[in-house]
Amino acid sequence: MIRRRVSIISDRYEPDAISPAIRVGDLVFASGQAGFDENGVTVSGGFESQARQAFANLDRVLTEAGSSLADSVKVTIMVTDLEANLETIVKLRREFFAEPYPADTLTQISRLARADWEIEIDATAVVRQ
Repeated sequence: MIRRRVSIISDRYEPDAISPAIRVGDLVFASGQAGFDENGVTVSGGFESQARQAFANLDRVLTEAGSSLADSVKVTIMVTDLEANLETIVKLRREFFAEPYPADTLTQISRLARADWEIEIDATAVVRQ
């Protein structure tokens, strides 16, 4: 199968030799998306604002690949403070995904790629037919 890089406008990952996503057949493997705006600036407003922006960024990448959050089958959510944000994560999962909810790995890590990031989300999704 042919691997195809998914390109997006304002690609913040290209300088670091990372693809926003790779499409292989009917699957899309999206790189982790954090709470940054189109200029690469971390959004203000705390964890929920960053999480909403991360979900929006992930959906933008998936949409560019012919998929969407609704087509996600596996998600990984990494946060810097799981205990403080678990309820918000569950609320947002219910808002951004529908049943059957995607498989998920939720983990707390000490730090993400940038010190001001509180959440990063990646996904594997199927391409809409």
